[in-house]
Amino acid sequence: MQVPAEVSAAAGEAAVLPCTFTHPHRHYDGPLTAIWRSGEPYAGPQVFRCAAARGSELCQTALSLHGRFRLLGNPRRNDLSLRIERLALADDGRYFCRVEFAGDVHDRYESRHGIRLRVTAAPRIVNISVLPGPAHAFHALCTAEGEPPPALAWSGPALGSNGSAGVRGPAQDRGHQVTAELPALAHDGRYTCTASNSLGRAEASVYLFRFRGASGASAIALPLGALGLKALLLLGVLAALAAARRRLEHPVTQDAPPR
Repeated sequence: MQVPAEVSAAAGEAAVLPCTFTHPHRHYDGPLTAIWRSGEPYAGPQVFRCAAARGSELCQTALSLHGRFRLLGNPRRNDLSLRIERLALADDGRYFCRVEFAGDVHDRYESRHGIRLRVTAAPRIVNISVLPGPAHAFHALCTAEGEPPPALAWSGPALGSNGSAGVRGPAQDRGHQVTAELPALAHDGRYTCTASNSLGRAEASVYLFRFRGASGASAIALPLGALGLKALLLLGVLAALAAARRRLEHPVTQDAPPR
């Protein structure tokens, strides 16, 4: 089995995984099956499988994960090359090609080390939020994905335009995602998270507004960009509600001037 050590492609595009093989038989036209696995050889989950009948050069597809895997090569000509469409970061990993002969010959060949597929992607912020903590404190979280894994930085009130926060490394089950926490939001205003790697950058913001009602301090955090005018209208409604609550808490009496 002849395969390259590594193939690299960008998310959203297509990748070709080359694989050719040789065998000791001068000529073989019996039934055969072509298989591609991911993760590990021999036992990894199959992502593609096709079968060719005796004497046929057509390898009929029996399995194509999510319909994105297609055989480019011709197994009768010792070529098992595979094409993967619409790459995603989840496709990053190692792939193994295999061919099985049936009939009178029961040979099976599989690449032992496989091909390392590296999927690259510009940063994308998947979540930004403000969460409450003890003693009416608030902290912000920003999660982004990309490959290479992006560096995250926060900017906002009292942080300056180049403010930053420590980054929590990607969890094992979250692949190419990283998270940065801003532990204490001491001021109201706009907080912006910027994600960057060698392929680009992305940013998202939240607005934090705190107000004090009869039951104590409260806050509202608004994601910037998606809300636009709706955010301003919502703030107007909240201001009107706060004013009405104050009038109910401090009604006007005949002995006191209007407030």
